[in-house]
Order: sequence, then C-alpha cells, then structure tokens
Amino acid sequence: MRSASGSCGLAPAGAKSSRAGRGIRTALLSAGLVVLAGAWAAAFAGHGMTRHMVAHIASMAVAAPLLAAGLSGGSADLAMRWPRIVAPMQMSIVEMTVVWAWHVPAARALAASSGVGLAAEQISFAAAGIALWAACYGTRDAAGTRRALAVLALLWTTMHMTLLGALITLAPRPLYPSHGTAFGLTPLADQQVGGVIMLLVGGGAYLVGGLCLLSGLLRDRTESLRGAATRT
Repeated sequence: MRSASGSCGLAPAGAKSSRAGRGIRTALLSAGLVVLAGAWAAAFAGHGMTRHMVAHIASMAVAAPLLAAGLSGGSADLAMRWPRIVAPMQMSIVEMTVVWAWHVPAARALAASSGVGLAAEQISFAAAGIALWAACYGTRDAAGTRRALAVLALLWTTMHMTLLGALITLAPRPLYPSHGTAFGLTPLADQQVGGVIMLLVGGGAYLVGGLCLLSGLLRDRTESLRGAATRT
C-alpha cells in the first residue's frame, strides 16, 4: 500500500531500513531544523504582529511537517510510540487550543513582554505542530477510517486557522496594543498583514496537506477496487 503522506513527497514509507530512506529523512529533519531556527530568530527579533505571524506559520506549517516527516518511522516518531494519544483528531484539537490560546490579547501581551513567555509560546507552537503532522503521517498504513480522520483533522485545522486569520485581519482596532509594530506599519496595518499571513499561508498549508492525504487515500482505494475486480 502506498503512503498517503508520501503522495506529497514527505514521510517516506517502506524504506525504513534503506540508505535512501534514511537520507531522505535526514534531509527533511535538517530542513525542518533550519526553518525552525529561522522562525525562532524572527520571533525573538521583535514583537510586531507581522513578524510574529511569520514565525508562527513557519514553525507550525513549514518546520513542523518537515520535522514530523524526518522523524516518521523512527524511534522518535510520536505517532508510533503513542498511537492512541497522538491521533489526528485529538492532536488537531490540541493544536487549535494552543493557537487560539496564544492569540488571546493577554497571552500575546505576555509573550511580547517576557522572554520566558515568548519561549513558552514558540515551543508550544512547534510541539503542537509536530504532534499534529506526526499523527497524520502515522495513518499511512492504517485502515481507511483512521486515514480519513487525518484528512478531516487537517481540513479542520485549515478552517480554524482561516477563521482566526480573518478575525485578526478584519478587527476594526488593534487587538494587541502592547505588541509593537514591524516594518514601519501602523499597529492596525501590522495586525492586518499578520492576519492575512495566517489566513492565506497558514490555512493554505494545512489545506494542501489534507488534499495530499486525501489523494493518497483515494488512489489506494481505487487500486484496491481494481485489484478486487481483477481477481473476480
């Protein structure tokens, strides 16, 4: 059976012991670490909403899937170690809770004014993102129902990311007055740019992931039906 996640070129399946498979996972892990380092550097460089959102989306929607793919199938694969806990819908709820909680104005103010708060925010973003993507990648050899739940989890994440991004973008006043600004923008314009980044890039990344998983699921289903027809 082909890997649903492998349909997007991530989380190589069936090559756990091969040199090529190890090389691909190492490259994915290295790329993820580089993106994560860049995201954290951006987050600690300033507290404008645009810079915050770039760091947030880079961490959860770019670095996290790369890191989860690099860890897939190994001893550090969260979904392999704790399959009942690190499951798609559970992790999508955890991810949503983390994202929405850190965008409450009081929580954003804490992260903007405290190095400890900012570190806690960024670590929780990365951890929640890796757990969600690992849970979805971990369904590649599972039954159809569990794989369908992974698709649903990523599409649900797309929806709530888009909603939050829209709320931030369309707010008539700055929601984070103590946040500071970036690139010479006014506080409201800075907030609007940050919201658009979440809405388009964040929501789009999870949508692409969900569609990739769906395409793999449908392809495997089609191949199973063709095989059954051939046998009869």
